[in-house]
Amino acid sequence: MLDTRIRTELEHTQTRLLESGQLPTQETLQQCYGRFRERFGPEVLVGLGGEELLNRMHLHGSHDSLVYWLEFKDDEELPAAFGSISGGSALKFGVFKSQETGAWTTGSSRDMRAIDTAQAVAIATKHRDQLLAGVRILEALPAAAGAADYDKLQRRMDTEAPDVSRLAWGHKYFSLLFPERLDDYHSEEYQRHHLIRLLQMPPQPPQRYRMALPFLELARELGWPMNHLTSVLNRRNGPPRTIWRIGTRVDESDAWPFMRDYAVIAIGWPKLGDLSGLETGRAGREAVRQKLLTDYYSGGAQAGVATRKAGEIRHFVQAISAGDLVLVCDGQTVRGVGRATDDPYRFDPAAHSDVPHQRPVEWISLGDWTLPVAEGLRTTVCKLGKYDDNLLALERRLLDARNGAPRAQPTPGRSPLGQVRLDGIGGQVQSILERKGQVILYGPPGTGKTYHARNVARDLAAASAFGDHFDALQPEQRAQIDGDGAVPGLLRICTFHPAYGYEDFLEGYRPVKGADGQLAFERRDGIFKQLCADAASAPNRRFYLLIDEINRGDIPRIFGELLTLLEKDKRGQRVHLPLTGDGFSVPPNVFVIATMNTADRSIALLDTALRRRFGFIELMPDMALLAGAVVGDSIPLDSWLAALNQRILAHVGRDARNLQIGHAYLLSQGKPVGSFDAFVRVLAEEIVPLLEEYCYEDYEVLSGILGTGLVDVSHQRVRRELLTSDARDALISALLAPTPELTTRAEVAQSEAVAAEDDEVNDREGDAEDVPDGATS
Repeated sequence: MLDTRIRTELEHTQTRLLESGQLPTQETLQQCYGRFRERFGPEVLVGLGGEELLNRMHLHGSHDSLVYWLEFKDDEELPAAFGSISGGSALKFGVFKSQETGAWTTGSSRDMRAIDTAQAVAIATKHRDQLLAGVRILEALPAAAGAADYDKLQRRMDTEAPDVSRLAWGHKYFSLLFPERLDDYHSEEYQRHHLIRLLQMPPQPPQRYRMALPFLELARELGWPMNHLTSVLNRRNGPPRTIWRIGTRVDESDAWPFMRDYAVIAIGWPKLGDLSGLETGRAGREAVRQKLLTDYYSGGAQAGVATRKAGEIRHFVQAISAGDLVLVCDGQTVRGVGRATDDPYRFDPAAHSDVPHQRPVEWISLGDWTLPVAEGLRTTVCKLGKYDDNLLALERRLLDARNGAPRAQPTPGRSPLGQVRLDGIGGQVQSILERKGQVILYGPPGTGKTYHARNVARDLAAASAFGDHFDALQPEQRAQIDGDGAVPGLLRICTFHPAYGYEDFLEGYRPVKGADGQLAFERRDGIFKQLCADAASAPNRRFYLLIDEINRGDIPRIFGELLTLLEKDKRGQRVHLPLTGDGFSVPPNVFVIATMNTADRSIALLDTALRRRFGFIELMPDMALLAGAVVGDSIPLDSWLAALNQRILAHVGRDARNLQIGHAYLLSQGKPVGSFDAFVRVLAEEIVPLLEEYCYEDYEVLSGILGTGLVDVSHQRVRRELLTSDARDALISALLAPTPELTTRAEVAQSEAVAAEDDEVNDREGDAEDVPDGATS
């Protein structure tokens, strides 16, 4: 049975893909399968022979060949939606015609050899005969086939069609002819990956045809065609992941507390020094091995140990990539699960002299649990993945973490940006600030850029000062973060605009009226210079500047020489300011978070020097935050906004992606607007005026976005008389006209909400009946 949490994730993913038109309809699927059978089905292949058969099956240069359709075809006849077999060379098909020599070629990458046409025809004939045999085997499979039937299918394929059934292209051929009997994952690695992500134990041994059954059963359970299921799984699960085990023991000490609090994985061997410039491949491993033999493993008996450890160390420095999962283990006990970030390897003996080789990670789950099967216990760094039991245990842990299961939090320690490790967008901001010192949140209007920037800055400042999130602080502690009106806090906020200048940001002279009433000029420090001065006097605290709408200012003029000083490796360096001649530097405990509305200006237009010094995080409309909300009994907010943005993308043209409408317009205090009146106000006062600005009085385009019911093209106007609660029915009709199917979705959502409410009432009534006499409830 499918875990209900996974089922919910799959159904939400399918809904998003359907709404965006990324899933083919049942009719389209059947047409594609039919076209493929018309060209390459058994009825066609059986009638071919000689060079005609060879060319129809294996001539890569022909767009009418079987191998071209299986690997490269991507158009209306057969879109690339039936599982990829790309990668590798043409040798994977057993025979191909070389473009360089014009000769038919076979063999392996190490032993390619040219053959004559008769030999090539013989190979193609053998392939054709085995394809026909495989078709007969699949046709004989019972309609309600079970595990025993699929075991038999695997055995028969192995014996009667071994040269094609064991290859990805052969499996894809069969799956296009029998989509109701096979999945369209064409490698055991992908099948195993997706089954484990579904918490399903893969059949043993894991072979292509045997592993089709779990996917078929799931497709039947969900009521989806196989192609929809695998497309949804691809979107939810992604490709197979690399998983690493990192040991925590260094001699007799435990490095886990340091790794946990600093959000890093770390290994020992400090005498090796900085390995940032290590050569790749065997040369790098050999260089590490020689150093190990010199400093750690002297003597012939330990040469083998040095070789193995050199490979582990090189993997740690070079092979772990962004997105890889990392299990930090003490024996079989998993202490934490993290995801490698895109931050590079670093050598930092000042942070921890025993484990100076470090890689930043984002913790996903903290708290001890046990790997079911011992794996990699004698290594410091190794890949996991040999045992399905371990992978299933990890997947259960990750699913619990995604669904809010209680988990241990890091112990307050010496994390570079405070003791609290943030999740989600906050975690991304935190990671970039650790690496670069400044970050810009950018995206279309209404995507929560300022909201996230302020909250993250508050949390990070609170973490550095008090070791906790901002919401957990006492009022007097919060005042130290935000300031109390008289004394500025650890977080300062400014907004750039066309008149904002260097004198506002760093320093300048301002006119003041003297005691004698005469006008004079007084030098004043700008907000950033004041912040840097305060940070220099309190090096144990971290100070944050939030710059809202950074792209609305003349950035090179405002920042001046500050652009150079912002770089992490330039922090602390002093320059003399041109206006006053004062020495100035940016302390290392200063961090900048900025926001940028891409509807005003594309990120590509930002000053190159600025882009080089900031990290960037894109925030786009997130319909999930509106899921389940329906206004006016007819308009599902998430689907309506998604459809509106799709029409913006279709009609606005260049840069339309940056002109979408953000979800925050339809949120109130963090929740979807609940009343139709509130929705109408947002529509009339914010969304429609913004769209009018986008369209530059082009009412044809505007009507394509809002619909002809709301835009009167002939009179060049918006029907504002509909933008009131009094015109409720007419407005709903106008809003739903471009996408009438939203009505059905809203009705379903409403009926589910009513059913849930009824169930809750029934549950409460049932509980009341179960209360024994004399008891209180």
